[in-house]
Amino acid sequence: MTDASDSDADALADGEDPLRAPPGERSVPELLRFGVVNLDKPAGPSSHQVSAWVRDAIDETLAALDPAGPPTGGVAHSGTLDPKVTGCLPTLTGDATRMAQVFLEGAKEYVAVLELHGAPPADFREVVAEFESEVYQKPPRKSAVSRRLRTRTVHDLDVLEVADRRALLRIRCESGTYVRKLCHDIGLATGVGAHMGHLRRTATDPFDDRDLRPLQDLVDALAWAEEGDDALLREVVRPAEDALTHLPAVAVARSAARSVATGAPVYAPGVIDADDAAVPGTVSGREPDADEGDPPLVACFTPDGTAVCLGRVVGDPSADGGKVVDLERVLL
Repeated sequence: MTDASDSDADALADGEDPLRAPPGERSVPELLRFGVVNLDKPAGPSSHQVSAWVRDAIDETLAALDPAGPPTGGVAHSGTLDPKVTGCLPTLTGDATRMAQVFLEGAKEYVAVLELHGAPPADFREVVAEFESEVYQKPPRKSAVSRRLRTRTVHDLDVLEVADRRALLRIRCESGTYVRKLCHDIGLATGVGAHMGHLRRTATDPFDDRDLRPLQDLVDALAWAEEGDDALLREVVRPAEDALTHLPAVAVARSAARSVATGAPVYAPGVIDADDAAVPGTVSGREPDADEGDPPLVACFTPDGTAVCLGRVVGDPSADGGKVVDLERVLL
């Protein structure tokens, strides 16, 4: 890749440097204004209500620790869960809400109880396995999106246990898949009917249920931080860059990042390195064929790991000149 000067001498001559401190060196207010919490949503409140509680709790702590600074400006979650549904609800804070689209790029995983309306047939597991494919779905009437027929991919569908008229399913699927509708369709295919019982989301790429945090942990961590102990807070609230680890990455010079902060695309002289998965096609710089769709969403970082922007690679990162990344979201 083309080398580029990355000295602090390239900093803006006047005004505040738009680049954040590296993820591990941010103050508590900086972390709260550009962070992510892998929340364990409880049953009862809506996803919107949970997000509002997170926003209000963080804003109270920001007002105590940094009264001269701004509030979060809002939070954004990784995709709505019905009030009764529990589990993985990664929530972005402050400026990190600009990257909410990243949760549409990865898969989601659920554990669901399938309530059969009759005894499961002898070939029940074989019938369920047929749904491990691309499936047609129409959003339910209460959905906020247009009710038109669409396809979603079910990557993995495992029957974990069958007991009487209940089956425990593990489902890994494309974002936007309606598990309730999937359970209904499985019931029709078995010939006995079925509906979804309890549902828990166990993963939203790149997060999963191994390090979920309940709301109480966040509230406790914020209270301790106001008292001067931020150890728990730094476990609960992570740098927002942690929400980008499943995307192909492009490393850019700090000087190029400062240009991005003003809305400029990423040009070749500013690119330090790029993952192979970020480049369209199998050959660096080759334009994608018409049937390949858009290039993948990529995340651009400075060498110290600070998120710069989201975009699509449109040129050769190893070239001497030309545009390499078209911007979709500036994260500075």
